[in-house]
Amino acid sequence: MMKKIVVAAAAIAVLAATEGSAQELYGTLKKIKEGGTIVIGHRETSLPFSYIGPDGKPVGYTLDICAKIVDAVKAEIGADKLEVKYVPVTPQTRIPLIANGNVHMECGSTTNTLSRQKQVDYAYTTYLTGTKLLVKKSSKIKEVEDLAGKAIALSQGTTNERAIKEAIEKLKIQNVKVLNVKDHGEGFLALETDRVDAFSTDDIQLYGLIAKAKNPGDYEVVGRFLSFDPYAIMLPRDDSAFRLVINRTLADLFRTGEIEKIYAKWFTQDIPGGKALNVPLSDLLRANFEVQAFPQ
Repeated sequence: MMKKIVVAAAAIAVLAATEGSAQELYGTLKKIKEGGTIVIGHRETSLPFSYIGPDGKPVGYTLDICAKIVDAVKAEIGADKLEVKYVPVTPQTRIPLIANGNVHMECGSTTNTLSRQKQVDYAYTTYLTGTKLLVKKSSKIKEVEDLAGKAIALSQGTTNERAIKEAIEKLKIQNVKVLNVKDHGEGFLALETDRVDAFSTDDIQLYGLIAKAKNPGDYEVVGRFLSFDPYAIMLPRDDSAFRLVINRTLADLFRTGEIEKIYAKWFTQDIPGGKALNVPLSDLLRANFEVQAFPQ
């Protein structure tokens, strides 16, 4: 009799554990499993993080990282197949698309800020940068103060737009004309065609624009840092299970050192459609990876 009770109890325990595992899938993971598709938001001109390569497909540093995450999600939900759908986003659309659930994660070049966390969530930091100026070498612009009486292109809805406008106001720089653009590509085009005297975004992306320019020797990145911008993959708020899968993947990349191989591919070698940025891994970013290399 006792043996039957023990066997029955064991069976109940196994059943409860199985039901518990099934119930663990909720929110984004549940949506992905039910739809058989994971939707990734990507940028079209954010070199080398997320942009359209010569073959017309999204490529970049962040997208390589997200490919690892897709594999982890596939294993987590127990899917044999998982379709990856790419949706282009801009600084104006990326947060709404994550917040309304149309995009599951944004693999671009988005800064993690406390104000944005009111609408979306973020995974661990994957890059550290800040706001600087891109100008033609003939412009004689070296710092933000030199923008007096000149025009600058700024992408709407970015931390860079806010940083530049705050600097202009704080330093009382006179007669600065601001041209609003939708993304980095449009901003660089405005500079290239002399519609503006400068374009501003995070310094690493400015180097990326130079690497892809027709005449890279005509341009330079100038000025002091006007902001601190930690990049992170953006995801829906209040979804700890999905966030855990992503952060577990990132921590593994950081812990094993695989992140450094991905970094070297996009920052120290020729990239699809452009030349090498020749930006070695900084001590600060390496320390960032080490701090976030949490144990399993």
